[in-house]
Amino acid sequence: MEPTAPTRVLVVANRTAATPALLDAVRARASRGRCRFALLVPNVVHGLHRVVDPQDQDTEEAELTLALALPLLEEAAGAPVEGLVGDSEPLAAISDAVNLHGYEEIIISTLPQPVSRWLKLDLPSKLAGLGLPVTTVIATSKSDSS
Repeated sequence: MEPTAPTRVLVVANRTAATPALLDAVRARASRGRCRFALLVPNVVHGLHRVVDPQDQDTEEAELTLALALPLLEEAAGAPVEGLVGDSEPLAAISDAVNLHGYEEIIISTLPQPVSRWLKLDLPSKLAGLGLPVTTVIATSKSDSS
């Protein structure tokens, strides 16, 4: 019998990429079976650039988030975690990653209501349209919201 390939899990986060709630969720998922993780950080675009030229913005802020979060996520996962910077629109970034890289599960980490733009956009429900299991992790304490 051939061993099954590890499940490819896409973790999507920005400001919550290194929070205890997300680290716990990654640790819990890793304990349930073989998997490989990738952290996707949608590119951050500010001000009028959201409308005028979101694709032409540098990725420095997203890359800093990856640099901070990846070592913590790797420790939680017990294995290397790939880092990706995606489109500034989170649904497009996630769809691109799933279609290009073949992820089989999604963990989305977000700030709590009412400050979460992703929850206001109902992103977790929209992701269900991709036909993949989606786990939503919401940062819940002051230490989780940075």
